[in-house]
Amino acid sequence: MRIQIRPTLVFGNKNAKDPTVVDLVWLTALLKDIDHGKTLMSACKKMGLSYRNVWQKLNDVEKALGFKLIDRVRGHGSQLSEYAYYLMQFTDDFDQKTLRLGQSSLLHLEDGFAQFRVKAKKQWRFASSSDPVIQKAVLDIGGFELITAGSGEALERLLNYEVDIAGFHVSDPKSSQVIARRLEKEGMQIFPVMRRIQGFFVAKGNPLNITCAKDLLRPKLRFINRQKGSGTRLLLDTILSKEGLDSKGIRGYENEEFTHSAIATAILAKKADVGMGVKSVAIENGLDFIWLKDEIFFLTMSEELSADREIAKLIRKIRALSNATPGYKSVGLNKQIAGWL
Repeated sequence: MRIQIRPTLVFGNKNAKDPTVVDLVWLTALLKDIDHGKTLMSACKKMGLSYRNVWQKLNDVEKALGFKLIDRVRGHGSQLSEYAYYLMQFTDDFDQKTLRLGQSSLLHLEDGFAQFRVKAKKQWRFASSSDPVIQKAVLDIGGFELITAGSGEALERLLNYEVDIAGFHVSDPKSSQVIARRLEKEGMQIFPVMRRIQGFFVAKGNPLNITCAKDLLRPKLRFINRQKGSGTRLLLDTILSKEGLDSKGIRGYENEEFTHSAIATAILAKKADVGMGVKSVAIENGLDFIWLKDEIFFLTMSEELSADREIAKLIRKIRALSNATPGYKSVGLNKQIAGWL
């Protein structure tokens, strides 16, 4: 990060709600470009600003100063006024007189900022599909703001620069490859962290003898679903499509919860007979679990962020916890995800 101390003029009395603020470094750089033969249009392009924007700024400055800085001469373009030359000379003199003091003050300021950065540890925004291992890893490591979102939403938030990291899960290699191509095109790095098992949650002993997706079509069976955009919801819809099952025939298909734990709670409270989630949550809540599909869980982020030590620490923690949790297994080697990326 680059820090500068720059001379600035502020016009307006102390009670002014919207005073005119003039950055003298910006203004004199513009004036010098024009003095060296550049047109106002080309000077604007060099600064990466629109002609209209610069023109408005100049009008505001001239109005505040009470005199013209640039004379517009028909057939000769823009020429500097004598006042502009005075202002340029003043700024150069000011810079020379304050250079030593400015450098000393800047070093002092940067040292202070460095100390505060150590105290105020960066909080990375992490949007992730609901998962107990992810939640525990973030809690143990600290320094991350976890936002629970469906896999699709987490990825969109990352690509829209709303978050720094996204966690998502995929249940088949073809879909994984499509996602990977899009992320790589946007300059994102992808890290596989764990393999987990998804399936049906049912009451202890499976009293209704539920064994497969087709059983969800029973008229009296009450289902509790995950929200639209979640990876678990997508997995269910994929299974239904492959088996030629119509979701309209599932009682409770429109009833949604946002986490695996909420699904388990609904079944324990007898508000539903079956729902989908990860095996570890079923075990934790004393429910029976019917296997449906294994899937890979990934983290993705910018290439710059991927080199951060805190990210490496988070990934190691997730992998360690996944090896110690039923229904999970850590993933890290390329051969373990051959064909997925």
